[in-house]
Amino acid sequence: MGKAKVRRLNVLAGVLAAAVVFLLGYVLATQNRGDAPPAPEPAPQAQQNPLESLARRDPGDPLAKGRPDAPVVLVNYTDFRCPFCAKFGRDIEPELQRRYVDTGVLRIEWRDFPIFGEESLSAAEAGRAAARQGRFWEFHDAVFAQAPPTGHPPMPRERLVELARQAGVPDIQRFEADMGDPGVYAGIQADAMEGAQLGVSSTPTFVINGQPVFGAQPLEVFTEVIEQARAR
Repeated sequence: MGKAKVRRLNVLAGVLAAAVVFLLGYVLATQNRGDAPPAPEPAPQAQQNPLESLARRDPGDPLAKGRPDAPVVLVNYTDFRCPFCAKFGRDIEPELQRRYVDTGVLRIEWRDFPIFGEESLSAAEAGRAAARQGRFWEFHDAVFAQAPPTGHPPMPRERLVELARQAGVPDIQRFEADMGDPGVYAGIQADAMEGAQLGVSSTPTFVINGQPVFGAQPLEVFTEVIEQARAR
């Protein structure tokens, strides 16, 4: 492994190691709110849930799908080599797409959170390189369609190139060059920093209109949270 790669991995590992307990603290505070004595006077302004501001709603974001003005946004912190991320991407996400994304209710925004080492980082770089040619979600589908039910599949460079071809990335030479672009790494680092600051420590972790959901839960869990968010 080259020195530059080691340095980037060390920086990313430092970002992930700096994860704070904000998200867990928020959940616990929400759960315990009913046990707390009532405040003597109501606050002049309702406290805003900081998780509600995570949605970027960038119309040009190739790592997102669904209307930018959709009433519900699902933010997904994920790793291409995570078996539970693959289960969500393969078994749950297509149904959410059919029920909610295609009908304008839901927007899904991907966040890179590569926690399983060098090849997870390389896979994240490959995803963003595919995105530069408009093939991110095709790459996403190709990766997860072939993921094993357990473990972290090996993803050496030649495998990522093969997956890019399967995803229909038109210019493979450009794809390989983009994988090493500092801007690609900067985007991954920004996502990882955002997740770490929230206290994300495992994948997949979701935030749906401010409501955290941990792990590849059954479809019913996602639909319930989405319907609740839609009704508000």
